[in-house]
Amino acid sequence: MPVDKMVDLSGRQLRRLPLHICSFRELVKLYLSDNNLNHLPPELEQLQNLQILALDFNNFKALPLVVCTLKQLCILYLGNNKLCSLPLELRLLQNLKTLWIESNCLQRLPEVVCELSLLKTLHAGSNALRALPAQLRRLQELRTIWLSGNLLSEFPPVLLDMPFLEVIDVDRNSIRFFPSLAHLPGLKLVIYDHNPCRNAPKVAKGVRRVGRWSEETPEPRKRSGAVIEITKDFFPFPLLPCEDNSQFTVEMKT
Repeated sequence: MPVDKMVDLSGRQLRRLPLHICSFRELVKLYLSDNNLNHLPPELEQLQNLQILALDFNNFKALPLVVCTLKQLCILYLGNNKLCSLPLELRLLQNLKTLWIESNCLQRLPEVVCELSLLKTLHAGSNALRALPAQLRRLQELRTIWLSGNLLSEFPPVLLDMPFLEVIDVDRNSIRFFPSLAHLPGLKLVIYDHNPCRNAPKVAKGVRRVGRWSEETPEPRKRSGAVIEITKDFFPFPLLPCEDNSQFTVEMKT
């Protein structure tokens, strides 16, 4: 048994988890990132003290159900696999506070995630999400949600009903309009860059924005309607004359 109660087998090109690891019943942290794993042995259930499990950068097409028996898990890394769904048994992990499911094949956020009542951080970027379930508002402990690189065409309405959120990341989606976020008292950071939007989200004072117009007011400037007549002699470079030889005019915005 390692003295620090941690085993790190990341980047070992493993295809199977060595069974003797499952005999370390006091193990708290197990890192299996960046291997070739696509299943886990049932003996993993013996690790009932495990709090951190890293399975990211493997070949899992489905989450092994044995993971859902590890009820002390606080942090679960599942990113960069081939997951299209999550099992209903995930609801058994009621101590889970951080869930990483980015860079998988999820077309919708599994509703079972909404049953993880203590979840504080959700990383679900780089999937194919088009919307979020309304049940997400149940997660009143959720503070950060990362949704960059998905297929969202509108800002998820459910996030407007989650005043406890501190960080919202919707970078690299297809959102064309942002509603006001000024009513979210807990918000500290919103990342909305690389969207085809025509406005920046309104936020309360002190909230940091990352994206177009982030340093400007999202309100469109009013036009004064003033028109100034400008002749061709005004410009230091030649201009093609109008067909009717009229003067050039420009509308000034203030």
